[in-house]
Amino acid sequence: MVNERLHADMMTMLEGLDEQMRGIAEVQLKRSKLTATASTCEARITVTVNADGLLIQTVFADDIADLTFDEIAEGMTEAVQKAAQEVDRLSQELLAPLRERKSQLPKLSDIIEGAPDLGARMPVAPPPPTSMREFDSRAVGVFDGTVSRSMISDD
Repeated sequence: MVNERLHADMMTMLEGLDEQMRGIAEVQLKRSKLTATASTCEARITVTVNADGLLIQTVFADDIADLTFDEIAEGMTEAVQKAAQEVDRLSQELLAPLRERKSQLPKLSDIIEGAPDLGARMPVAPPPPTSMREFDSRAVGVFDGTVSRSMISDD
């Protein structure tokens, strides 16, 4: 009886995993085709980013020369960040059904008594900095949060 239940649970988990893999491949294909466009500086700067948030196109309006170099630089940064946020939002929308299906699958700890909940052990990545000021203030080590130093810095 216990073996039949374990077998049924395991088969449910494997079927769910197979479905997840097909879903992941489909989402990856759709995601690879995503782009997002944003404009700033009264539509004088328009940028398009790909699914990874990488700039793939920049268009300046005819009156771009009315802006200073600093305004253009700030406008580019703002436009790329806006477009990247939008493409990230679209990616999250694509992933939502997969996450929902995953949440319905039994966990290893549900099937095997005493097994650890591996999902709870996954580390959560901190959000990346969005400005140079933030970037400079986050000079921390990879795993333990300590400030990393070069051996050369002691010389």
